Amino acid sequence: MKYKDYYATLGVPRDADLEQIKKAYRKLARTYHPDLSKLPDAEARFKETAEAYATLKDAGKRAAYDELGHPQAGADFAPPPQWRHDFAAGDAAFDDLDLADLLDALGRGQQGERFSPRPVRGQDIESAVTLTLADASFGTQIHLTLADAGGNRTLEVTIAPGAFQNQKLRLRGQGGKGRNGGADGDIYLHISLAAHDVFRPDGLDLYFDLLLAPWEAALGAELEVPTLNGPVVLMVPAGTRSGRRLRLRGRGLAQGRSDLYAVVQIDVPTHLSEPERALYQELARISLFNPRPHLEGATS
Repeated sequence: MKYKDYYATLGVPRDADLEQIKKAYRKLARTYHPDLSKLPDAEARFKETAEAYATLKDAGKRAAYDELGHPQAGADFAPPPQWRHDFAAGDAAFDDLDLADLLDALGRGQQGERFSPRPVRGQDIESAVTLTLADASFGTQIHLTLADAGGNRTLEVTIAPGAFQNQKLRLRGQGGKGRNGGADGDIYLHISLAAHDVFRPDGLDLYFDLLLAPWEAALGAELEVPTLNGPVVLMVPAGTRSGRRLRLRGRGLAQGRSDLYAVVQIDVPTHLSEPERALYQELARISLFNPRPHLEGATS
């Protein structure tokens, strides 16, 4: 038995409602009606359209069809074993039927009883949003526009404080509508964070590069540095080395629950005045500091 994709034939999504199905059928029927169309395959296309419509407009047949899943159109498949047991008169009852006849037999059921449509859960929807670091940190509300079976709709979604990169939020029951009493699907909202000029997120923590002059690193300093909720004073200990991380507790994306790190980079002036050059030369003459003791004796 060959699988036929009735939804693709009518050009409607799998969670389309009856009105969408009827509208699509009427349009295609006018396009392919043999008395109206000059297309060479009009009659065949008209029959395919009518067959798809006959199945999808009937709740029982559509529920049975949806139970088949979504094989590739034209692929060979066998009906589920329980169909033969529940709805066929004998072991060979389905063997010589095509898909349309099979669904019609299921619609009639055993001994003339109608097939009772099973609940079908609504489709889950995947969506994405990009937040600024400030919105991720302090929370925000966004308007999410979705296109589904009922047309475009807009949801107001609250993003709680402390959102982070690649977080996935589940909006229960906001996805596609269920059928035959089935539950509505969910929306899965994927969070991305926009690039920031200063801060780099890592999970819920934030990092930024702190450039120090050599004397600030050697002597220590009190510096005003930025955070997402305003500048603060950072104490740089004397003898701070390049690469050291200075932590500001509670200043990360999750305010109070994550941290901000200043990553130290020691910078040097590219142009020296004569007095500056003289001071550096005097420092080089009198200093006993050796930054490369690990290289001594390396060639011996």
